[in-house]
Amino acid sequence: MSKRRRQNKSPRNLQELIRTDVWDLKATPEQKKLMILTIEEYRKFLHPLVIIVNSQWVNLIDLTSKERINAVERMIHQTADNPDPKHKYFQKVVNKHPSFRKFPSYLRRAASSDAIGIVSSFQTRYKDWQLGNRKHRHAQPPSLTSMCNTYPALYKGQQVKYRQNYQLVDIKVWNGKDWVWQMCIPVKKHGLNRHLIEGNKIKSPALVVNKHACQLSMSVEIKKVDLPEKTFVCSVDMGINNAATASIVGQNGTVKARKFINPARDIDRRNKRRMMIARKSKQTKNITNSVLPSGFCKGIYRTSSNINLQISRTVTREIVEFAQLYNVKVIVFENLEGWKAKGGRRKSLQKQKFHLWCHRKIVELVSDRWTELGGKITFINPKYTSAYAYDGSGRVKRDKTNYSLCCFKTGKKYHSDLNASYNIAARYWYAVMMGDDNYSRVFEGKSSHGTQRTPVTLGTLRSQRRAA
Repeated sequence: MSKRRRQNKSPRNLQELIRTDVWDLKATPEQKKLMILTIEEYRKFLHPLVIIVNSQWVNLIDLTSKERINAVERMIHQTADNPDPKHKYFQKVVNKHPSFRKFPSYLRRAASSDAIGIVSSFQTRYKDWQLGNRKHRHAQPPSLTSMCNTYPALYKGQQVKYRQNYQLVDIKVWNGKDWVWQMCIPVKKHGLNRHLIEGNKIKSPALVVNKHACQLSMSVEIKKVDLPEKTFVCSVDMGINNAATASIVGQNGTVKARKFINPARDIDRRNKRRMMIARKSKQTKNITNSVLPSGFCKGIYRTSSNINLQISRTVTREIVEFAQLYNVKVIVFENLEGWKAKGGRRKSLQKQKFHLWCHRKIVELVSDRWTELGGKITFINPKYTSAYAYDGSGRVKRDKTNYSLCCFKTGKKYHSDLNASYNIAARYWYAVMMGDDNYSRVFEGKSSHGTQRTPVTLGTLRSQRRAA
């Protein structure tokens, strides 16, 4: 077989936007048992394929994705046109597991694709390790995980069929002797119902079944849309006391709306569990006088982490709905990537608040969802957004009894996070007016020796409007 260089991805593929919805299935215990048997059979089939693909990687690396799958098929599958497959090892596996002779052709191709992905990931990580790209100098080389907990992809019409506007599904499963159809399995939830939006296309789902879940992980290709340009943006300040504070600010400095987002109930539930961990940790150390064992309070840690994830999702939903309500295109955040808190003593309540701050997760979720809806996410430099008054009067002083409030030089008291959200929007609009694609600009004006000086605030936009 002649080797051909892998083709570059077409512009269409580069523009594809894929999102995943989780469809919860209402399967009977018997149906769930057969689905688990199907997944176990798929993983048994996948295991030798990973070994074969890894041994032949030198011959596969320069092929396109489709050519790789076809090449693996010829290596293992005996047909009239391919009477003598290259890998005798796989024939021994088939003799050991006669059920593989009935393995569906489409599922076999899905397993080949999974094996190629597993080996490709391993080879990339191993090459990086050889080049010295390691976390530390004594890092061990990556290992090939041939027994993966992968879930099978189901091809439409071959392994899965949809009925009654996707309210029922038929799934082909392995019953221990043959591949049979399980008919009319109800779907309880369809995630965000992305498949019903005009222009979106559903892809092949993955069957995810274990002791906790019975689901279809449904990939959906999102139709690319681009919202029209607007004269207002939604600026978001991520805070500790309030999870998020959002404002709708216009290019001329007009504030149309604002919103405080603070799921206090979930935050209290999360903090309560963290305090439980602290109390149990202190009691255990006092009794044992030793280091806490591995996995200490892992159940409470897991619950706390799940609540934190739910907080992120709740805040994300409210930010997106707020931006949609006022029909904006751009959501502006502070660029806090890599930021670490310097305040707070070790093990103090303040330190714990910073540790549990899920600002990056919220930004990630908002970016995914807002991009899907055709909007745009922009980041600005966070320096001095909270330190200067939005009206341009200068630095502010925080209230000693209530850190959420600040006092302007004029004597006016205002909410600190709301003040910051105004300044975040102002920095975005200032960069737009200056024709500068670098939204990290903090200052306005220059001194005689070229150093920048006055921080950009909402008052900067309003003064320019008056000057115009």
